[in-house]
Amino acid sequence: MKIDIHVMQDASEIVHYDTVGIPLYIRTSALCNYPGMRALCHWHEDLEMIRVLNGRMNYHINGKKILLEENECLMVNSRQMHYGYSHNHENCTFTCILFHPQLFTGSMAVYEKYVKPYTENPGLEYLYFYINHPLHKEILGHLDTIASLKSIGLPGYEMAITGNMNLLWSKLLSEAVLTLPEQRTQGATDLMIQKDMVSFIHQHYAEKILLSDIAAAGNVSRSKCCIIFNHYLQQTPIDFLNHYRLEVSCNLLRNTDLNITDIAFSCGFNHLSYYSKIFMNSYGYTPSQFRKLCLNKDK
Repeated sequence: MKIDIHVMQDASEIVHYDTVGIPLYIRTSALCNYPGMRALCHWHEDLEMIRVLNGRMNYHINGKKILLEENECLMVNSRQMHYGYSHNHENCTFTCILFHPQLFTGSMAVYEKYVKPYTENPGLEYLYFYINHPLHKEILGHLDTIASLKSIGLPGYEMAITGNMNLLWSKLLSEAVLTLPEQRTQGATDLMIQKDMVSFIHQHYAEKILLSDIAAAGNVSRSKCCIIFNHYLQQTPIDFLNHYRLEVSCNLLRNTDLNITDIAFSCGFNHLSYYSKIFMNSYGYTPSQFRKLCLNKDK
């Protein structure tokens, strides 16, 4: 089953929680289920925990790259630009846990003291629990327990998961792994510029877009625009634009009866041959072959 990440125009992910009204999402998946074995760059209010079960995964947070090995885990703080993708075109299975900060406690005083200062700290982008990290086994145990609780699904399992997350968070506090807010840095400013430029692409991908248009959305020069994209996404602005257009086209191929020419033009590609070429280069199939594969899997 292919996985789609649905993002809004500001590049924030639309998170489809497991239970309506309870901001909690837990899934075990594999990178081979993502188009091109790569997730779209996005952000959300939720904390995100990634636990690698088998294989390895490259993970980018605000331009910083981490190679997650088997049995390693990562916590991405709220509102960080991030995405994961295949390492050396290898598959990787993993558990992903999204947990909204408001689930930590019903006490506003406790939330203001022990949660908000850390989730809103621009200097705290992520925590990486590598194999030899002092808290590795304990954090891994909490994440595995959370995944097991969701899998079994007994009544009230969400409460048990929330309890585990509170224990995990209190451990990070007691061991001083979490840090207090820092002054806003140039890096934080560049990150906001990056979000503005990505948001512009998400809003205008169907139109003719030049590099100068993307740079203007961030109020920077074209060279600065390229530097920021390379730092945060390891792509040129135009490569990112084409990747997003392809992602939108995949959804149209799967979920509509539009012909391929109409899909290409509606996604901002001016020539069907160019669309087909970069689609093949990215996914290993022509658009028509991709559509047939999706139809066969749905039967």
